[in-house]
Order: sequence, then structure tokens, then C-alpha cells
Amino acid sequence: MKLYYDKRLSDPTYYAQQGVRVGKKTTTRNVKNFGKHSELLKITDDPVAYVKAEIEKMNEEYRVGRLQVELTCDFNERVRKTDRESSQSTAVNTGYFFLQHIMGQLNLKEFFFQITADRKMTYNCYDINRFLTYARILDPRSKYGTWDRLDTYYEKPDFAYQHIMRFMDVLEEHSDDYLAWLYKQSNNIVPRQNAVMYYDCTNFYFETEKPDEEYVDPVTGEVLKGLRQYGYSKEHRPNPIVEMGLFMDQRGIPVSMCLHPGNTNEQLTAVPLEREIVKMLEGAKFIYCSDAGLGSYNIRKFNSLGGRAFIVTQSIKKLSDVLKEAIFEGGDYRLLSDDTPVSVALMKEFDRYQEENLSLYNDFAYKVIPADQVVDLGLYEEKVCKNGKVKRVKATGILEQKLIVTFSRKMMEYQRAVRSRQIERAMKLLATQDPEEIKKGPNDVKRFMKRVIQTQSGEKATAVYAIDEEKIAEEEKYDGFYAVATNLDDDAKQILAISKKRYQIEDCFRIMKTNFTGRPVNHRIPDRIKAHFLICYTALLVYRLLEAKLDDQGTHVTTDDLITTLKNMSVVNVHDVHYMSLYEGSNTLDALTRMTGMVLDRMYYRPKELNQILKKYLK
Repeated sequence: MKLYYDKRLSDPTYYAQQGVRVGKKTTTRNVKNFGKHSELLKITDDPVAYVKAEIEKMNEEYRVGRLQVELTCDFNERVRKTDRESSQSTAVNTGYFFLQHIMGQLNLKEFFFQITADRKMTYNCYDINRFLTYARILDPRSKYGTWDRLDTYYEKPDFAYQHIMRFMDVLEEHSDDYLAWLYKQSNNIVPRQNAVMYYDCTNFYFETEKPDEEYVDPVTGEVLKGLRQYGYSKEHRPNPIVEMGLFMDQRGIPVSMCLHPGNTNEQLTAVPLEREIVKMLEGAKFIYCSDAGLGSYNIRKFNSLGGRAFIVTQSIKKLSDVLKEAIFEGGDYRLLSDDTPVSVALMKEFDRYQEENLSLYNDFAYKVIPADQVVDLGLYEEKVCKNGKVKRVKATGILEQKLIVTFSRKMMEYQRAVRSRQIERAMKLLATQDPEEIKKGPNDVKRFMKRVIQTQSGEKATAVYAIDEEKIAEEEKYDGFYAVATNLDDDAKQILAISKKRYQIEDCFRIMKTNFTGRPVNHRIPDRIKAHFLICYTALLVYRLLEAKLDDQGTHVTTDDLITTLKNMSVVNVHDVHYMSLYEGSNTLDALTRMTGMVLDRMYYRPKELNQILKKYLK
């Protein structure tokens, strides 16, 4: 701040002026009126020296963060006129500063500099990548919607919508290098735990009526499939889908991803991506862990080589009769807690309401069954025919592995309670609707219905529907049982603990679909679709790294609390002098402040302070 007065006047008024920035221009504002020269003569012989001394005190107070200013308010003043069709808030978000704390450490500015060094570009790929990632977490919209709301961020970035589209083409072109770079740099932020790799697939449906057409290369004859294809969907939507495969480490942090047409067999996606990860990790040994749907013979065989191993869930219903007999009728079960011998019959019969049986109710019985002989495990391998089609045939090779079977009384009671409610719904359906008009599903309540033909002599046969008691009894045999297949010789308790963490990859998909609104995908060109999911993957990685750093300092924050806090951290410009916070403090904000050291829990900010924070982390 400095002294200002009109020296031409015989009785000037003295002001304290402060330099401020309005948009990209700088100007000055009078922040305090000390009065006229004649008025100051009543209290001092030298008004100029007096005012300069007062301003020096104000500058010292401003330096340490305390300042009292006089602001005038004209209640007749109108809001600033714009050419927009609708009014918008002047508040800007600063919560993304915490996301930039992670993005800066990924050194993506260097990556984009390397891949675009030989190109003449009028836009900054790094800035576009940053704000597309921030928007996917804080304000998920279409690319145009994100571009239209760039002024809601403190930096107010300036790039055109067509630049976003061009950037997405560049990103997809270097997708493999981009994923490898993210993994390498993220390892410097949070040390990756790669002893176990979890893999799973999910589908994203598109709101279109027809799939993408195939394209046949006129020179090579290669058939190029479109990404959006009809395939199996758990939601049973009649829409084309795109399939995403995701690898995750032990801490729930993504490692890499892949995209395939929606009609691709998911079991064919694991090994190609895993080969890329083996190269990326420079031949590191790890344990492959997945559910039964991604544990085919080919996948298990691949992970029996190169020092790798596998842990996959095994469907008990698909086992041979010999193995089923060993599970249901055989002995040799032990408690998982202390290896005490126990029988499944005892686990099913004890009184679960007695207090002395509470520990047994919460415990598991387990049994290890060797299964490395030529035994029917219900596994299939994929073979490529001469016409290029993939055919599934029953696996005949010897696979060294063992089954770890567990039984839980608590899980048995839960599954039977669920089935009981399903049977009740099936009985109501029989009484009110025609089951022939409703298609059965493997997990649908209508699977408990059966068709019975009744005839009377000389009369036409009629179909009657009833509850299938045999079907119910058959399903009850499997209640409480769970099995994993592995080629490890480790302790069963450790193997089961590894398999139990598979829920984290489902959590990754939930965050991407629900919190980040991964769909609808407003693109139809395959390269743009791939680039869109690369942005979603980047957002997931940044969020998981931020979450892991919070966990490392002993603070657990839920997904909703973290995103809500970052989203609500908005400030507003007050007379171009300072910024005022429009948010309250919280435990989440306190945790973020402790982790990053960013002072973003204040009521007021000088523009210089916010700019310094950005400059520190804007690498």
C-alpha cells in the first residue's frame, strides 16, 4: 500500500491505496481515507509524515496477515452486466488445489512436453489434462459442459473447446506411454504394493440404438471392430456397451487399464494386459487375483509361469462329483482362527444365540483339497480356429493347484434369509401373474418355479406352476461354502485374506461410475471414447493416491466426504482486495491441510497467497 493525494489541491485528501488485479489487468483501490489536510493539522504538524507512518503500520499488519480496511458500499449499484443468457455465480473453486498437489507430483507437464516437442501447438495439453481431470472429480459433465464452466475455477484457464478435442486425439495416440508414465510417477507419491495384482472387468453402456459397424481394411483384410457392441450386461439394458479391464494393487490404487468392444469375452482380456504390466514392472513377480469369471485355464496357466502365482475364486457348483463329495461329506475341516479340528455338521447345528458360541459363529471352517491331478474343475481354454474365431473347449492339461474351501455359519444364515425372501416373492408372483410371460434368470426369483402338467381322463392337459422344492434344496447345499483355487503353498489364512480384498476393485468401478459419472459418454469416435476413459482413469488414480496419503497419516475419509469438501471449497472476490471463503471447516479439511501443508482453512485470502500456493504445485 502507498500514499496517494492530489498535490495540486490546497487542501488535499489523503488515501491509502492498494494495487489489485482485476482479471488480467492491474489497478489500484483506495482502502482507507485519512481525511483532509486541514483536518489532520489538528492532530499533527506534518500530515504527510503522519499518514506515511500509518501506512507503514498497515503494510506491516498486511504482511503478517492482519489488515483493517474501509470499504464503501453503494446499495444502488447494479451487478456487472454480461452478454450471457443466464446469470452465473462469481464464486470460484479452490478445492482443486489439493488435487493439484497430486497432479504436480505426477510430472505430467514433462510427459506432454516430450510427446509434443516436435509439434506446433497453440494450446497447452497439460492444462487441458488437468482441468478435465479436476472436472471429472468435482463437476462431471460433458466435455463441452466442462469447457463452458472453466471460469468456475480459480485459475480461469483459457483454451477453446476444439483444443479439448484435439488434445483427446493426442492422448489416445500415446495411451500406452501415458499409462506407463502414470504408474512410474505414482510410485514416487505412494510406494506401490505390487505383490498382488487384482483384475476385474466392467461394462459401460451407451445410449444409442445400434452398435458400431465393423470395418474391413481393403489392403490387409483385417477386420476392425467398433468399440460399442452388444454384449452381456448385468443391468439387462438393450444398449451397446464398451468393456473396461482394470488392474489394481494391494492398496486399491489402479495400475493399468484396457478397453475392448462390448462383445469381447472378458477372459481373453486379462493375459494381454498382464503381459504389458510384466513389461512395465520389468519382470516383477506377483500374484494374480480375480473372481471365477476371470480365472480360466489359460489365465491360471499363464500365472503359473515366470515366478507368478494365482488366487481365483472357484465355483463349487462346477466341480466334479468327486470334489463335491470331498467338500460336503469329507472331514479334515479346521477352524480358521486357531486350526482346531471341527466338522461342518457341528458348524451347522450349534445354537447361534448362545453367548459361548459367538466366537464360533464369527469363525470359519476351512479345508485344503489337492486338485493338481486331471480332475474336472469346470475350466475351459480358448483355442483359435483357422477362420480366426475363438472356440471354448474343456481344458485337458494338468494344472498344479489346490482348493481352499471355507464354510461360514453366518454366511449360511444370510444366504438362507435372502432366499426366503425370494421364495416369498415367487409365491406372490404365482398368485398374481403368468410366469410364462416372464423370462427366468440365474439369480431371479422365478428360478424357484416349475411347470407341472395336470391331466384328467378325457380332458385336455393343462400347465400349472408351483414352487420347485428340489431346486431350493439343491441350492441350500451350497449355503455358507466358498472356495478359492491357488498354486501357492502359503498359509490358508493369508491366501483368504488376499482374496478378500477383491472388493476394492469393485469400489474403484463404483467411484468411476457413480461419483465420477463415467457415463453417459458423449462420444462416438473410438479414439475419443478411449481418451474419455483415460481421463476417468486419471481421475481415479489421483483420487486413490490422495486417499492413500490421508490413510498414511492415520485419517480415513469417505469418498462422499472428500469429494463434497473439495467441491464446496469456493471463494469470492471482495472488491478486488481479497478473497473470502464461502465454506466451513470440517474434519476432512483439517486432514487435507495437515497432509499437504496448504493453508486453505482461512476465512480471508490475499490474491498473492493463493497464487503462491498454485505456483508451488503447478509443475
